[in-house]
Amino acid sequence: MTKSTDDMASGMDLALLAKLTGGLGDYKTVEKLAADFGQLYSEFLPDVFHSETNIHIDVSYIGFQSGLMQDLIAQLGDVVCLADGSLRNWCPNFVLACGNSFVIALMERMLGADPAIIVQPDPRPLSDIEIDLASMVFERIANVLRSGVNAAGGFEAMLERPYNAAARPEADKDEKPEFGATIRMAVEIGNVSSEIALIIPQTALLKTKVVTPKSRAQLSKQKQEWADRIAEQVRRSQITLQARIRLQSLTLKTISKLMAGDVIAFEDKGDVRVDVSANGKDLYACEFGRSGDRYTVRVKDNISTEDELLRHLMK
Repeated sequence: MTKSTDDMASGMDLALLAKLTGGLGDYKTVEKLAADFGQLYSEFLPDVFHSETNIHIDVSYIGFQSGLMQDLIAQLGDVVCLADGSLRNWCPNFVLACGNSFVIALMERMLGADPAIIVQPDPRPLSDIEIDLASMVFERIANVLRSGVNAAGGFEAMLERPYNAAARPEADKDEKPEFGATIRMAVEIGNVSSEIALIIPQTALLKTKVVTPKSRAQLSKQKQEWADRIAEQVRRSQITLQARIRLQSLTLKTISKLMAGDVIAFEDKGDVRVDVSANGKDLYACEFGRSGDRYTVRVKDNISTEDELLRHLMK
């Protein structure tokens, strides 16, 4: 028997054992459970986002895939973020996935960008500040999950910090392979399309009865939580400052004849005033100076308070 034949036989034995021990279901059973999850998220996740952020999203069920857990996670690709989770009395090791484009677009919306100008972003990993926002997204996905499965005790889902898919550590070679199912859903936010997914071990999935929450209110929290956490992320963000110095007025005729090496004087004859801004918002009035071999500005007065700047970035 060749090596490939041995591998195939080993795979067949693994699947047969999983079916006999409740770790692998038939196609129609898994299909029905996946569709139930899809309907749950289509109905409730948009309400959660709208009630807490006033941002409208659309969620629709795409389909499911069955296979080994590690293979299913790898098939999601590198432009998704992942969060490992557990829910007491239901499943100790499910995984949530969210397309990076959704998180990027959501960050732009929450920082005040016009929805009409937000376009599909280029595929890329998430930054640290975007990973922070992804944590909030996954918490809402997990809240819907907890409210829709028949887990006794009403425990909260426990989630590890999200990470870019490319940073997922390799599986332990001694870890027993486990069959799972990927439940895929399309999510749209304005002009941006993405996906979210649940990767659930079939040992837990096959014992699940998806239930409709009694009230949408049990899935919602306060908008202020989002605002406070985004404000904290903005405070920790790296911001590029711009300094503007007023120059001497010149006629258009003079300006049209300027050449390399010509000098234009500052307008101020004493201390040179410099206005410092960030993201189009004036922050400080400064004076121009020099320290060693570097030009500098010294802060003389605040134009905007911290709260005013945060409101400008988040409006």
